[in-house]
Amino acid sequence: MSDQSFETLAIHAGQEPDAATGAVVPPIHQVSTFKQDGVGGLRGGYEYSRSANPTRTALEENLAALEGGRRGLAFASGLAAEDCLLRTLLSPGDHVVIPNDAYGGTFRLFAKVVSRWGVEFSVADTSDAEAVRAAMTPKTKVVWVETPSNPLLGITDIALVAGIARAGGARLVVDNTFASPYLQQPLALGADVVVHSTTKYMGGHSDVVGGALITADEALGEELAYHQNAMGAVAGPFDAWLVMRGIKTLAVRMDRHGENAARIAAMLTDHPAVSHVLYPGLESHPGHEIAAKQMRGFGGMVSFRVAAGEEAAVAVCNRAKLFILGESLGGVESLIEHPGRMTHASAAGSPLEVPSDLVRLSVGIEAADDLIADLRQALG
Repeated sequence: MSDQSFETLAIHAGQEPDAATGAVVPPIHQVSTFKQDGVGGLRGGYEYSRSANPTRTALEENLAALEGGRRGLAFASGLAAEDCLLRTLLSPGDHVVIPNDAYGGTFRLFAKVVSRWGVEFSVADTSDAEAVRAAMTPKTKVVWVETPSNPLLGITDIALVAGIARAGGARLVVDNTFASPYLQQPLALGADVVVHSTTKYMGGHSDVVGGALITADEALGEELAYHQNAMGAVAGPFDAWLVMRGIKTLAVRMDRHGENAARIAAMLTDHPAVSHVLYPGLESHPGHEIAAKQMRGFGGMVSFRVAAGEEAAVAVCNRAKLFILGESLGGVESLIEHPGRMTHASAAGSPLEVPSDLVRLSVGIEAADDLIADLRQALG
């Protein structure tokens, strides 16, 4: 493990100046195949870009360094990373514990895809250690956690749940997308695998789709790399380069996201049109103390419930001007959405169904006063 600070690793890990030219930014190796030095003689270990590409290697080394892991792997999307992980860890007949609040695409993957090949899952409130323990069975191989969760901003005690999973013979997987490795490092708290949608805060500019897995165990990393190559949903070189570009400013962006989100959460708490604010930085949040213990800051995601109900919540989304109505999150620009009708529509009718009066904000790095003014006019 490096003794360098996060900010230094974000800029330098895996990104030495190019040996041939001295370029300080890693080149984009936009290539499918590589000349071999004789049959079986791979130059630098490269033969075909699905198996490995120098630009992707640079990103993967950077990801591992930032999460304090032994191996990082970059994928074409966050869901591609999740799919590879589940097909590596699970076999028909196995069981998974999933959270009662999670990204709709993750729930869809479990409910509509993974379950079709004989993997069972149970839903539990992962903020409640006893609920996790009760949901586990002798067949449980994975406990899946999002913290902060999407979109209700729930907080799970990673170290506590890691102990429960380990005692039951299961691995703990933590989706760290909302926090980013700058704010939280689950592997250091006992997690076995970290998942990211690098589309979000890691890329940070709404111009790339990608995913990542980082492992604490070298052997598991090798197994995942084998499946990554066999299944093929890898990050392309330009996408890998864009994520690396974003990571360089991750620390300073996350500081600003968090500062803006804290001010917005405070404003919403006092607004008469808002019935409830969900933000772990608020002392009233049930997970505030745990978040303060395991996170560097509270992040840039804020959700709130509109007192007048679903249609009023939709109207708030439609009236916003500076906050852009759109899915995704983690970019420099602020976004607003109605999860029940947008990102979490796939969870309708399930234990993961979200409140119909819920609005989710991805707070960007614009001037906080401008963002607050926009929300005030949208709330009416």
